[in-house]
Amino acid sequence: MPAEPACARLDAMTIEPPAPGEPRRPHGPRDPGDAWVVAPTGEKYWGRFGAAGLLALDARRGVLLQHRVSWSHFGNTWALPGGARHEGESARDGALRESSEEAGVPTDAVCARFESVLDLGIWTYTTLVADVTTPFAPVISDPESVALEWVPVDEVESLSLHPGFAASWPALRSALSLRPAVVVDVANVVGSVPDGWWKDRAGAAARLLARLSALSVRGMDAETLGLSATRWFPRVTAVLEGEARVVEGEGESVAVRRASGSGDDEIVRVAAELVGPWNPVIVVTSDRGLAARVEALGASVRGTRWLLDQLG
Repeated sequence: MPAEPACARLDAMTIEPPAPGEPRRPHGPRDPGDAWVVAPTGEKYWGRFGAAGLLALDARRGVLLQHRVSWSHFGNTWALPGGARHEGESARDGALRESSEEAGVPTDAVCARFESVLDLGIWTYTTLVADVTTPFAPVISDPESVALEWVPVDEVESLSLHPGFAASWPALRSALSLRPAVVVDVANVVGSVPDGWWKDRAGAAARLLARLSALSVRGMDAETLGLSATRWFPRVTAVLEGEARVVEGEGESVAVRRASGSGDDEIVRVAAELVGPWNPVIVVTSDRGLAARVEALGASVRGTRWLLDQLG
C-alpha cells in the first residue's frame, strides 16, 4: 500500500525486481508479479499486477493485523496480511492466497463481504473484507512478520499503522456496519422475460439460479447497491414456488427457500428474518403489493430489470 496517492499514467510506469530483504513469496520461485512498480515521481508500489490484502473480521476478536519486520517497506508498522497479485489472478483470490501464505488463514474459514479498491492508475491495491466463519489461529509463515494479532476494532487506530492502511481504515471501519442481503422473487423475475418459461417453469428457475450463483461469486458493484467501497458479495436468497420448488441447486453461494404455499408470504418471512441482522435488505420484485409488504418491514425493493442488468 502506498503512503499517499501518486498521479501517473499506466504507460509511464517501470518495473524493478526486488532487492535482497524485500518482500517476496515465502515458498518457491518468485512470481513475475513480485516486483516494484515505480512512478515517474519516484514512488514505489509493490506488485507488478497490483496487490491485495485481507481484512479478516472476527466478531469476537476483532481484525487480524500483521506487525511488519523493521527491514520491510514501512517496517515496524501494523497492516493487513497481503502482497503482490499473480498475473491473471483476481484481487479476491490474491488476497486469500497471500493471507494464507503469510498468516495461515484457511480460505474456507472466511466469507467475503466486500472489496475496496485504491486505483492509482499505475497500480491498484484491493482490500478484501471477509467475515470469519470458522475460528482459526494465525500462523507466522513469512519473514516479513514480527507478530500476528487479533485487534479489537476500537483499538486499531491506537497502533502505529502502515500509512496506506491508516489512510483506508476510517472508510473500511465505517463499512463494517453494513451486511447486504438480496432476496429474489424467482417467479416474478422469470416471468419478466418472454423466453418460453411458461413451458418449463422449473427449467427457467434452474437457469436463473445458476446465473444468481455466478453473480454471487463475482459480486455486485457498490454503486448498484447504493453502498460505499467498490464491490460487495451480498447474501443472496432465492424464493421458489409452485412447479419451480423441485429445482435443485442450493449451495454456499445462493440460499434457496421453497414456499409450501404462497411465494409472496415466504418472501415476507425471509425479509422479516433478515432485516436487522443484515443491512440493507433488498427484495427483487416488480409486484407492487409484495413491495409494500416488505418495505413495511424495513427492506428496500428493486425491480426485476435491476437484477437482470446485474446478471448480464
